[in-house]
Amino acid sequence: MNHVEFTIEPFVEGSPGRHVTAPAKVLREHGVNVEIGPFGTSCVVADDDTAQVVSTVVNEALRHGADRISIEIRAGGAAL
Repeated sequence: MNHVEFTIEPFVEGSPGRHVTAPAKVLREHGVNVEIGPFGTSCVVADDDTAQVVSTVVNEALRHGADRISIEIRAGGAAL
């Protein structure tokens, strides 16, 4: 399992735009438990699913207007 955290900009405090919510929605539709927090969005996924999750986040965020995406992956599923 891997802990995947992504921060998508532009950042608007208290009002995440479609560039933030769309990737989370698609992941949830595929059974991934996603948490949108004040500093980023995170999920824990199986090793074999990590690359697909990252690809989905990047594609959906860019498609909905993101201008910067930071991704951190921690092997072993360790949360913050």
